[in-house]
Amino acid sequence: MTYSVLIGLSAVMVAVQDDTPLVLVTRRDTGEDALPFGPFDPERHRTFDLSLRGWVREQTGFELGYVEQLYTFGDKDRETPEATLADAPPSARVISVGYLALMPEAAPTGDQFEARWQGWYRYFPWEDLRNGRPAMLDAEITPHLHTWAAGNERRLERARITFGLDGHRWVEERVLERYQLLYEAGLVAECARDAGLPKPTTCFGASMASDHRRILATALSRLRGKIKYRPVVFELLPERFTLSALQRTVEAILGLSLHTQNFRRALDKTDLVAGTGRLETSTGGRPAELHEFRRDYVRGIAAPGLATPRKTQE
Repeated sequence: MTYSVLIGLSAVMVAVQDDTPLVLVTRRDTGEDALPFGPFDPERHRTFDLSLRGWVREQTGFELGYVEQLYTFGDKDRETPEATLADAPPSARVISVGYLALMPEAAPTGDQFEARWQGWYRYFPWEDLRNGRPAMLDAEITPHLHTWAAGNERRLERARITFGLDGHRWVEERVLERYQLLYEAGLVAECARDAGLPKPTTCFGASMASDHRRILATALSRLRGKIKYRPVVFELLPERFTLSALQRTVEAILGLSLHTQNFRRALDKTDLVAGTGRLETSTGGRPAELHEFRRDYVRGIAAPGLATPRKTQE
């Protein structure tokens, strides 16, 4: 049998609004949410980046700013997204190159586009620890993982480390590892769907088409790690912002509450932001000074990310 290889580009477009991290999704004919996805046309596009920006503009109306390549997803059993690659032959092997794009605002997409913004904790509800550990972690997920790992010490230790159980520290960057573990344990709907089985009675988080929740988990892991060593979080903020808004944005991404005084002290040492002398008065509370990201300053240096001192230990 002759196989065709097609290259598609998946976009994880992230914005933060009202302290809620959002991702732009489309809707497949199956009713599942999906990431914006388009084919790479080597005859029309000189680079993957130009191709990505072109079809994102066509499908969503957005002009992309900050973009970085995530990973190439090419597993043999990936579901071919026929709805997007309508000309793909049945034997086609679809290689998807994932991209992370950061947006300064979740602007409306317009009625002519099917894309819409969704909170990313809809797909990973166990990842938001800003108000403490979600009840579902200990009441639902942990018992199911113990059942799955029964009699297998290696599985049990993996579950402990990945989900911060039995005294292990919760590591926020392990979004992908946690999703993959739930997939292997049969606790997400995609596992049954990919195996051609009925949907299980117990599954956590909203499912996505193809392997798009895995791609999204990869993006979340990357972003949570990267804001600690590169100043990418400022791509998610408006030109002027308060320090409180900056902290809330970082907390929204990490799914953690931070120690305000320690966060401010560490921020002062980076020289990444500068006060504008203007005040934010629209909140109705005590006026706070607006700050700007020193973009010109960081272009000439190996600019650091932000320290993320936790408010409490899980």
